[in-house]
Amino acid sequence: MSTDRPRRVNIVDVARHAGVSHQTVSRVINDSPLVAAATRRKVQAAIEELGFRPNRLARALAGGTAREVTVLTTDTSLYGASETLSGIEDAARAAGHTVSVSVMNPDQPYADADVLARLPHLGSPAIVIAHDATTTRAMRALRAAQPSTTVATGGGDLADETEAADWLVALDDRAVAARATRHLLDLGHATVHYLAIPSKAPRRLGWEQALRDAGRPVPPPAACDWSTASAYHAAIGLLEDPDVTAILCGNDDLAVGAVRAAHIAGRAVPGDLSVVGFDDCPYAAFQVPALTTVGLDFRGLGRGAFELLRSKLDGAPRPRPTWRQPELIVRETSAPPRNRTE
Repeated sequence: MSTDRPRRVNIVDVARHAGVSHQTVSRVINDSPLVAAATRRKVQAAIEELGFRPNRLARALAGGTAREVTVLTTDTSLYGASETLSGIEDAARAAGHTVSVSVMNPDQPYADADVLARLPHLGSPAIVIAHDATTTRAMRALRAAQPSTTVATGGGDLADETEAADWLVALDDRAVAARATRHLLDLGHATVHYLAIPSKAPRRLGWEQALRDAGRPVPPPAACDWSTASAYHAAIGLLEDPDVTAILCGNDDLAVGAVRAAHIAGRAVPGDLSVVGFDDCPYAAFQVPALTTVGLDFRGLGRGAFELLRSKLDGAPRPRPTWRQPELIVRETSAPPRNRTE
């Protein structure tokens, strides 16, 4: 008598019986909303007729690598990166996916092979929070190796990449930086100085373009790192010039440093110096004075990145954007200069 066990029905058998692809069966098993009702009923009927009963492990395998997503980023203590990651986690959890985070060293050079080694295997779904040079290089390495399973978040500097609409969710930093600069010029400031964070060229370009469009002097930007201390020291130097009356900062942490420097220099904010930040961190509204800043929906951006990745894995059209566009939030640190002549 044969001791061979009967072969267990698998997902391919179900797909063949229902006349659909095994990817469609996977979507039905994993409750994807991207399956037509009639197709879902046909697959469910095939599952019942064949007695297919996926266990927990089989469900994970049926979903393929789409059940786990790897997020690559650098400094998760930065507000934008941490909020974007939270948005990815929110959306992934709601869809029954798990998220692993691979934190890269921004000061370490990575070969393409080093980047790919951070994934469970080639082809694993990945989201890159591309906010600096290291993560931008990682994004390009993954895009070259596995374009169908990689998406990225980033600023407008990535929008010029090839086929960016297929894999990028981005906020228009450049446009809103220009708007913030015009806000200060409209208040009567002769020009606007800029405290620059690393690898955020669109913000700098928006500031610069607004000054050029208005025919105003374009001061050299003051290079800072991501810290409040770096902005404080840069602003102390700027404020030795009494003609400096307005500063746009690359993020809110830098704006806090600029406000502190003004206090030490005996310059009132906003009477003697107007300061505008970027990001609208939770503390911005509670500073004294409350910080005028650019609000960015990082959490919504993270959710949008996951939904874009999910749509690529499911072969669905790109979802509509679900995040709020940047907006200028005017509070108490911006006002006309005291020496303004009407």
